[in-house]
Amino acid sequence: MEERLQKLLSACGLASRRTAEEWIAAGRVRVNGQTARLGDKADLDRDLVEVDGKAVKPGEGRTYLMLNKPRGYVTTLSDEQGRRTVAQLVSGCGKRVWPVGRLDLDSEGLLILTDDGALTQRLLHPSHGIEKEYLVWVTGDVSKGLPILSAPMTLDGEALAPAKVRRGRVSGGVTQLSVTIRQGKNRQVRRMCAQAGLQVVRLKRVREGTLELDRTLESGTWRRLTAREVGGLLGEQAAEPKDFARQR
Repeated sequence: MEERLQKLLSACGLASRRTAEEWIAAGRVRVNGQTARLGDKADLDRDLVEVDGKAVKPGEGRTYLMLNKPRGYVTTLSDEQGRRTVAQLVSGCGKRVWPVGRLDLDSEGLLILTDDGALTQRLLHPSHGIEKEYLVWVTGDVSKGLPILSAPMTLDGEALAPAKVRRGRVSGGVTQLSVTIRQGKNRQVRRMCAQAGLQVVRLKRVREGTLELDRTLESGTWRRLTAREVGGLLGEQAAEPKDFARQR
């Protein structure tokens, strides 16, 4: 099927769409011997697409990783400020992978990294409404804040779908909540809690779509996803979330 070159190159795991666009603009991409331009399309079943003179082939052996991201790492491949990145944590995987979505510096938990552009698009595009579940430890007036947190809210002038919120255990004045959202705005859960008058002490993502954080995976370590887990992310099986109260 014919696709725009930047999408095709991303789907082959060569680069992000933005980087692919830069390659095209720099004249590094050719289609059937002709230098490509932004907006050009191609079909790998019939066209010869080359980057720096090397033929592009349909992606095989994609890489899918689950990282238990620790606090203190930024979710990016490089950082101009010299901060530690999640790319450093998965450098031993042997492939160029990128993070699907973000967890801010102070957040932790489930982070998917892959070289599959199609899966990245499926998980991030708002039209798919992929659920993301977080365990959130908060202080403040929880009884007053929960109705606000569960109701329709607005961030950056955009209406948000109501979050699914469940109240968990209380210890030392800190309440554990399960918060499930479908959008992915910057620091969304933290900002929602702030609007509800709650202060976030700790935030941990424990599920994205059908994929749950492996509780045997130590903070800062990763493993490859199983075929079943990848199939679930691609919509081949239904999610079966576990009881959040048993998660840590």
